[in-house]
Amino acid sequence: MPDTDPRTPRNDPPPDGTGNPPPDETERDDTKRDDSERDETERDETELERADRNFAELLQELRVTQTGVQILFAFLLTITFTAAFPRLDSFQRGTYVTTLLLSVLAAALFTAPAAVHRGLFRQGAKPEIVTVSSRLAAAGLAVLALALASAVLLVVDVVHGTPEGVVTAVATLLVCAGLWAVLPAMMRRRLDGPAERSPGPGRSDHGPAADAR
Repeated sequence: MPDTDPRTPRNDPPPDGTGNPPPDETERDDTKRDDSERDETERDETELERADRNFAELLQELRVTQTGVQILFAFLLTITFTAAFPRLDSFQRGTYVTTLLLSVLAAALFTAPAAVHRGLFRQGAKPEIVTVSSRLAAAGLAVLALALASAVLLVVDVVHGTPEGVVTAVATLLVCAGLWAVLPAMMRRRLDGPAERSPGPGRSDHGPAADAR
C-alpha cells in the first residue's frame, strides 16, 4: 500500500463532471478571443436576415441624402420669387432650369427604393429589392453631384461671372466625385487586399469574399 496520509489535502483540480480536469484559464481566454474575432468578421444570419439588415442600412443612408436634396430644392424654388430673378440672362436661366430638373431627378431616385419596396411587399423579393435600391441610390448620388455643381455655377455666375462659376462648379463636382466615389473605392481596394493575400476560412483563394457583411 502507498504511504499516504488521508488527512493531507490534495491539490488536484476538481473534475468537470466527465472525470477530466477543467481547461486551463489560458486556453479558455484563447477560445473566447477566437470566438470574438470570428463574430467581428462573420455574421450568423440567413440570406433574408442579411437582406433586411442591408435594406435598413440603405434607408438610413437615403435619409441623409434626401435632406440635402430637400434643402437644395427649397432654395431653387425661392429664387423665382426674388427681385433679382427677372434680371438673369439666358445662360443663367438655363442653368437654373437644369439645376431644378436635376434636383427633381435626384429626389425621384432617392425615393424610388421606398416605392419598389411597397410594390414588392410580401413577395419574398427582399434580396432583389436591396440590389435595385442600391443601384438607384448610386444613380441618385451621381445626379445630386451634378445638381450641386449646377447650383454653384448659377450662384457664382450671378455674383462674380461665368468663368469663375465654371471653375467653381468643376471643383465642386471633383470634390463630390472624390468623396462619394474615389474614397470608397480606395477603401474597398485596401480591405480586399489582405483577403486576397491570406484568405480566411470558407473563402476562396481566387479573390475576396463576395458576400456583403
